[in-house]
Amino acid sequence: MEKAGFLSELRITVLAEDSVQYESPLLGQHGIALLLEGRSAEGRHRFLVDVGQNSSALHHNMVSLGIQSSTLDAIILTHCHYDHTQGTSDVLKWVGKQGVPVVAHPDSFRPHFVTEPCLRHVGMMPNDSRSEIEEAGGMLLLTRDPLQLMPGLSTTGEVRRQTDFEEVGIPLKTIVADRVAGDAMLDDISVVACVRDQGLVIVTGCSHAGIVNIVKHSIELFGEKRICGIIGGFHLLNASEERVRKTVDALSQHNPQWVSAGHCTGFRAQVALFRKFEDRFRPLQTGMVFTV
Repeated sequence: MEKAGFLSELRITVLAEDSVQYESPLLGQHGIALLLEGRSAEGRHRFLVDVGQNSSALHHNMVSLGIQSSTLDAIILTHCHYDHTQGTSDVLKWVGKQGVPVVAHPDSFRPHFVTEPCLRHVGMMPNDSRSEIEEAGGMLLLTRDPLQLMPGLSTTGEVRRQTDFEEVGIPLKTIVADRVAGDAMLDDISVVACVRDQGLVIVTGCSHAGIVNIVKHSIELFGEKRICGIIGGFHLLNASEERVRKTVDALSQHNPQWVSAGHCTGFRAQVALFRKFEDRFRPLQTGMVFTV
């Protein structure tokens, strides 16, 4: 992707996450939803990255924080999992207009399930099908390529797998040519901001592509080596100690100014991140605000 400008400012508000800050009036849920507000010379725009799985809790938090749904410019779905996508149609109805871009990977609506401890669908739910999203006012933009959201802010597109230690991590399944097959989660995308004088801010959903792979891919995408911040889920919940160690060591080589991880990251990985980054690390929680 050719160099596509800078943001002069980026503000990230955590609207949904598995935990909530102490004495907060906000509601937590298993999932992630992040509001990105970017400012550039062309103006200010708002993007919702994932919607969690409980639209009532998301709506409560948005109202509590004074965020009007009608101000959203687009929705980005980082991958198909229900805890990031369930309620997409509800959010579009709150926005209340037609043609709202909904950016996702073309494979997002595939069959997607687990078989342990029993057969269970874990992908996009029926009330968030293609037709339901479009009827609610969404305009689906399904692409494997990076997509510029505004100058200085882009999706990663499909992430190239480069490391030898970042596997998907859970036994996910899909159907290919009428046969059951392992699912490599190629639909896992992230969002990257390039902030003037600061560097990259990398925003992930679950990092099924591998958080180190995502960082490497983002650097290649923007041609910018400075990492300002990394925020989201890192999916290290059930990772081996070796993978956690290699991940943390690899991230530290990029010397990010700050890291905030939660949701599917797991406590052991959060501890490892804290030990490595100390006061540059913050566990992700609903209600947090980051301004760059």
